[in-house]
Amino acid sequence: MRRLRGGAALAVALLVAVTGCKEETTGAGGAQETGSGGAAMTAAEALTVKGRAPRTGYDRDRFGSPWADTDSNSCDTRDDILKRDLEEVEFTDGTCKVASGTLDPDPYTGKDVTYERGRSEVDIDHLVALSDAWQKGAQQWDPSKRIAFANDPLNLLAVDAGTNRSKSDGDTATWLPPNKPYRCTYVAAQVAVKRKYGLWVTSAEREAMTRVLSGCPDQRLPTGGNPTEAPPRFSAD
Repeated sequence: MRRLRGGAALAVALLVAVTGCKEETTGAGGAQETGSGGAAMTAAEALTVKGRAPRTGYDRDRFGSPWADTDSNSCDTRDDILKRDLEEVEFTDGTCKVASGTLDPDPYTGKDVTYERGRSEVDIDHLVALSDAWQKGAQQWDPSKRIAFANDPLNLLAVDAGTNRSKSDGDTATWLPPNKPYRCTYVAAQVAVKRKYGLWVTSAEREAMTRVLSGCPDQRLPTGGNPTEAPPRFSAD
C-alpha cells in the first residue's frame, strides 16, 4: 500500500475560522480563499432570497450516478475527496482507491475520526445538500449542471458520518456543525457554492448566514472547484 499525507486544508481552514487570518489559504472544499476581508459576508448579503420550492420530483438520480469522475483523472470523486481531506492515507492499489486514513480533525466535531473502507465512520458531505439545491433552483437546471454540482470539490467535505447524517438536507437556518470554531468556514463555503451555481436562499437562511458571519467579519470566500457543466459524456438519464 502507498501512503500519502493530506488534510492540511482542513487544519488551515480551522485556523482561519478561529483567528480571522487574512493571508490567502485553502478553505473548505479545497478551494482558494481569495478577495478582500469580509468577502463571505458581502456575498451572503447579495444572494437572491426566495421561498423554498416544493421537493416534488427530487431524486438522487437527477444529479447523476454517485461520485462520477467528472474531472477525468481516472479516480472517482469520493476517493478524490478522501485523498484531499484525510491524513495518513493508505491505498488498496495505486493512488486512487483509498483504503484507510484519519480525519485529523473532523471539521464538524473537532475530533479525530478513523476511516476504513467499507465502514461508515466517514461520509463525504455535500455542504449544500442535493435536496436543498433542488428546492432552491436546481430543479430548473439541465442534467449536466446537476452532475457538476454533485461532484464539485467546492461543495464536498469528508466528515464524521454520524454528525453528517444528523444534518440530513438542512441549510444554515436549520443545522450548523457542533464544532463552533468551524462554523464561519462552513457557512462561507455554503455561500460560495450557492453563489457559484446561482442558487437562492430563504430569508431565514440568509439571516442565519449573516448572523454567523458577523462573528468573523474578515472571513474569506472560497473559490475554485470544477466547472459548472459536466463533460458531455455524462448523463443523468
